[in-house]
Amino acid sequence: MNAAPRLWQELQESADFVCYEQDMNGIPLFVGYMKTITDTDILQRHIMSCLTGGEALTIEQLYRKIPIAEKERSDDWEHIRDKLHRGYVAIQYGQDSPHCLLINAASSKGRSVAIPEVEFTVEGPKQALVESLDVNLNLIRQQVPHPGLRIKEMTVGSISKSRVAVVYIEGIVNEAYLNTCMQRLQDVQFDQITDSTLLQQMIEDNSNSIFPQTIGTERPDYVAWVVSSGQICVLKDGSPTAIFAPVTLWLFFITYEDYYLPWIVASLLRMIRMCSVLFSVYATPLYVAVITYHGQGISNVFLPTIVSSRINVPFPPVVEVLIMELVIELLREAGARLPSKIGQTIGIVGGIVLGTAAVEAALTSNFLLIIVALSALASFTTPIFRMSATIRILRFPFIAAAQIWGLLGIFICTLGLVAHLLRLTSLGMPYLVPVYPFRTADLYDTVIRPPYSKFHHRFSFFRSPNPVRFDRKKASAKKDIDE
Repeated sequence: MNAAPRLWQELQESADFVCYEQDMNGIPLFVGYMKTITDTDILQRHIMSCLTGGEALTIEQLYRKIPIAEKERSDDWEHIRDKLHRGYVAIQYGQDSPHCLLINAASSKGRSVAIPEVEFTVEGPKQALVESLDVNLNLIRQQVPHPGLRIKEMTVGSISKSRVAVVYIEGIVNEAYLNTCMQRLQDVQFDQITDSTLLQQMIEDNSNSIFPQTIGTERPDYVAWVVSSGQICVLKDGSPTAIFAPVTLWLFFITYEDYYLPWIVASLLRMIRMCSVLFSVYATPLYVAVITYHGQGISNVFLPTIVSSRINVPFPPVVEVLIMELVIELLREAGARLPSKIGQTIGIVGGIVLGTAAVEAALTSNFLLIIVALSALASFTTPIFRMSATIRILRFPFIAAAQIWGLLGIFICTLGLVAHLLRLTSLGMPYLVPVYPFRTADLYDTVIRPPYSKFHHRFSFFRSPNPVRFDRKKASAKKDIDE
């Protein structure tokens, strides 16, 4: 028995598989498709209309007659089955023919392009990636109409058979980074890939680190910026998030809206974010260390306030801090898991009620309540969610070290953190560059966002074969107004 009839019998066990015989002037054609993922309008208007009426056609003539671009011939039943599960229509020409004609009639159901929900900005385009890979690639093509833009597709996942696209600009991307990314995607051994965030964890250099080594975005304009800078973007069909690498630690505190704002304003906002991260990590550990071991270092101005706020608190500072930190985390998780309107209410009302009740019940001090609240607010300033979650976790080992060794413990934890960051890489690129290895020329777009006249070169740590964006001398030349 040839391959196609055996395939029909196997797939008929699924209720949504349709298989029937169509007569074309005495020639039997066997048509099969999955009705749940096939567009019936395309099937009836463009495919079945070519099979009915008129004279008998050969398979070559039928192939040329069907007015659909995505079609092919195959006698590999594994390939035929895979295409059927992707919305293709299979047509077997005659009972004894081993070949099938495969025509793409997949239904394109899904949400339309909308405004970004996670990375919403006041300035700039209001388009976000969606769950359709073809739509996302279309949005990127519109942003990067460059002849060097390359899109490499592959299939990942033994069960999901997920389409994954790697996007880069040839001549700008570094081949070593590209080959590393492609190799890691090809080496992924997992059955079900439901979202690009799974790939994000599988292709990172150190999967045991709490620090993310790739960045996800839902903005096509951000994708256009990173590929033009020499980075590599990975998209998955069914996921609205594009991930890109290699990245540095400093890129996690940059929002793409910075490039739409005046450079002085954007630079101030960046510095606020980075200072907020330091405050979020060190505020509560410093409170524990100072109150427990270094009370003599407290200024006489603040000492009466701190003493009066803690006079009725029965717990040591570390227990007081852990209670408040856990309350904040509970409120944050409750607000994130509940529906949006209820979550906002829980976050606001719960924070006010629990904070007031904790102070009145002498479970915590007013001074600590302010510190914990400011620390929580500071962690929200990080624009990348995965890095924000990392900062939330970092506080707890610092608090433990502050309780055991005081300021020395905070110093030891800081050394351990720096040592870990020094060892991290992203697709083989150092995570702390341009601070380590130190590169003066690449510091211009880290802490501050300089004017665009300074963007004449791409970052050297991306190792782009074409590092020059534009000729600095020509751009700065001024024409004589008398000419």
